[in-house]
Formats: sequence, C-alpha cells, structure tokens
Amino acid sequence: MRTVLVTGAAGFVGSHLCEELLERGHRVVGVDAFIPYYPRDLKERNLAGLAGHGRFTFHEADLRSADLAPLVDGADAVFHVAAQAGLLRSWREFDSYMTCNILATQRLLDAATQAKVDHFLQISTSSVYGLVATGDETAQLAPISPYGITKLAAEQLCRAYAAQFGLPVTVLRLFSVYGPRQRPDMGYNIFIRSLLQGETITIDGDGTDSRSNTYVRDCVTGLVLAFEQPDRSVGETFNIGGGEEVNVNQVLDILHELSGIVPVTRHGPARPGDQRRTVADIGKARARLGYAPRTGIVEGLRAQLAWQRTLLGR
Repeated sequence: MRTVLVTGAAGFVGSHLCEELLERGHRVVGVDAFIPYYPRDLKERNLAGLAGHGRFTFHEADLRSADLAPLVDGADAVFHVAAQAGLLRSWREFDSYMTCNILATQRLLDAATQAKVDHFLQISTSSVYGLVATGDETAQLAPISPYGITKLAAEQLCRAYAAQFGLPVTVLRLFSVYGPRQRPDMGYNIFIRSLLQGETITIDGDGTDSRSNTYVRDCVTGLVLAFEQPDRSVGETFNIGGGEEVNVNQVLDILHELSGIVPVTRHGPARPGDQRRTVADIGKARARLGYAPRTGIVEGLRAQLAWQRTLLGR
C-alpha cells in the first residue's frame, strides 16, 4: 500500500482516479479548492462514493495559497490533476488560468521536491499540440488557446524541476475524456442535457470536428498504470486516449439512437482555440505501460446518458 496525493480530487477525472487507487489498495489524500468553475454541489456529489472510506482523507485547499507541506508530507506519489479547464473562458479569464495552471503547479512541484516525493505525475492535455493532434508524443507543440499554453507551461515546469532537482516526473496528456461526472461545460454533457430537456443543441462549426474520445475509466486505468510502473514511466510523456474517432454529427446520431429522442440542432461559429481533429497515438503507452482502452463510444455514451438521466430525474 502506498500513499498518493490527488489534486482536483472532487473533479471529473480526479474523483474516478481516487476510486481506482482505493480499489487497488492504496491510501489516498484528496485535495480540491472548489473553485466556482461549476456548481460546488456537483463536485460534492462526485465525492459521495469516497466519503467514509477508511483509506481516504480529504482537504479543501487552494494550491495557489495554502501551506502545501502538510499535504505532501508522507506522500509516495502525487497526481496533479487540478487545473482550470475549458477553452473559451481562458481567453477572457487569463489570470485565473495562469495562477491555477502555472503558479499552483510550481508551488506543488516545490513542495514535492522538498518532501522528496518518489513520483510526480502531471496530468496534461492534447491541447498542447494545437489545432490538430494526431501524432505521437514527439509531435510539434503549438497550443492555440491560453488554456493550452498554460498547460504546456506546467509541463515545462515539471521538466525543469526534474532536471534541476531530480524530481521523478511523468507527464500524461489526456484526449477528450467523457463519461459519468463529465463537467457540465463539456460537449457531451451539454448535448445530453439539452437532448433530455428538449433544448436546441448548438453545433460549433459544421459538426465535422473529430475526437478519439477516452472513456473516463479507461483514462484512469492509464494513469494508474504509469504510477504503478515508475521504472517504465518516470522521465517520460504519454498520450492517454481512446481508439475510436468520431465527429460531432456522428455523436449526435448515436445519442439519438440510444435515447430515442431526435435532437434539435442549429449551427454556430467555430470556437476560437478549439482543435479541429484529435486522434490519440497511444503506441508508446501501449508498448511501455500495457495501456489498452476497452470502452467503445456507444458503450461509453450509454453510460453517460444513464448517469445524466439520473442526475436530471429523467
């Protein structure tokens, strides 16, 4: 059993990660600031399955200002999942993205270095690649949104601490994660919520932007594989994604079939900074970590649809 600190523990990916680590027998310390990016009650609901677990403790703390030494003390590893996410808001709320994604990362890296943490796993994003993300981890990094730029800066900070202070670091770039507990500002959550409530769905652009979506349980399996195999992951960067590429129009067709509800749609302008196409090249994670996503898009959307029906009482 190892002690693992998970930042952003009340969030979408973070809460699933905490559950996976506990299932594998580890002790988990969760941290979240409940920054009002979306309603607090949704995050508290995410934690419901963790409450009362004998190997889970939780701290409400802001990484930008809190004393981090007590949080990392005794931790064998740190999963830094916490971040200010979302493309659109990053254009108009840059200070928040800069402090949450860069300052908070630097302070956590410093605390982890002082505590001599064995492994620091930085959760990054396909947005660091830019408009098209279809290559492997050596592809050009050219983010086109402030969000992507701040996440790339966080990666570079990790590499600087690894080079200067010997902190064992792994960077994991996530590709379009979806499934139960997905944030309410994310595309599939918006589509399903609008479908169930009879609201018009706005498609940004022509609907042919495509993603190789990653079901959340597949995603956290990849993260834990990197944690459990430090000899194969420290010093490395991995793409963590799904293997099935679909575009927006195809997703809406699938949701129609699963729900029996015909979506009402309209087209709006493409979002500034949005990626045109992402297809995760997971060859490195497959070869070095044994990562193999198992959940297809239909199965994954069925699970998310069921979760949102329950959430909305539908």
